[in-house]
Amino acid sequence: MSFDSLGLPASTPNSGRIATQSHGRRGRTERPARSSDAGFSWSRMLVITRNELRQLIKSKDYWIPLVALGSLFFVFIPGFLMLIITKSANTAVVQQASQALSVLPDAAVAKIRGTTPQGRTAYALAVYLFAPVACVVPLTISTAVGAASLVGERERGTGEFLAHSPASAREIYTGKLIASLVPGYLTTLVGFALYSLMVNVFVGPSAGGWFFPTIEWLVMMFWVIPGFLLLTLSLVLRLSARVRSTAAAQQASGLITLPVIGISYAQASGTLLGGSQYSGLIVAAVVWTIATISIIRGVRSVTRNRLLGVAQ
Repeated sequence: MSFDSLGLPASTPNSGRIATQSHGRRGRTERPARSSDAGFSWSRMLVITRNELRQLIKSKDYWIPLVALGSLFFVFIPGFLMLIITKSANTAVVQQASQALSVLPDAAVAKIRGTTPQGRTAYALAVYLFAPVACVVPLTISTAVGAASLVGERERGTGEFLAHSPASAREIYTGKLIASLVPGYLTTLVGFALYSLMVNVFVGPSAGGWFFPTIEWLVMMFWVIPGFLLLTLSLVLRLSARVRSTAAAQQASGLITLPVIGISYAQASGTLLGGSQYSGLIVAAVVWTIATISIIRGVRSVTRNRLLGVAQ
């Protein structure tokens, strides 16, 4: 066979017929080639993650409510309540607020610090009763991203580009998973930092100095919440890959998110497993195990045909 100057095979008498046959085969509906499925490329996965996050940053309809939600639940509502309790001279207000202590287990009540009724009530609110907010906020934010992650590619018409890209199904799924996790968890970490400063300023003087964050909060922030986030998103992404519209994905994800929020709410309140000091570690270890299995199995839900919208 002879070659031209570019190193390509020179034309032959049968090249036209071969090209016609090849063009005819390309006209058929075929499943795109799955290149690089054998190995996992972190660079390709990170490209998908960066592209997803870049689109979220450019969307004001998303990040403005995100900032508003985090500020409302981590700063404004807790700050307003703690300011009223610590500065209020009305004992009736303090007594009504202190009634919330009855929902706490005995082990949690024994740890409450404070030299005044106002200080003890504010301590309980800051350490125990506001804790579930740290679970609800990231789950709400990340679920909204994950629900539209894969089905949104089809609706925007970009699923074809992703399906024909060199990225494997595992890289696409992992990239989408991380891109869905980052907004919710990052918002929670920033809100947690502001919340910690606010608690120490308002409640610290009556509790013997700066004390926050406590060990329980650190365990919840860096061990419990990531596990619940990964478990929820692994299920939500599987739904997003299978449904036909973003609205359907959001409705179905609500059925998954509500039970998880309930479990995380109970855990963060210190009521699960009798408020044991090891309850957070035990529950989170179970959740991490289930989340790992769910992520491994969830990769199967991402197929090239589903990205193209030709199979459900």
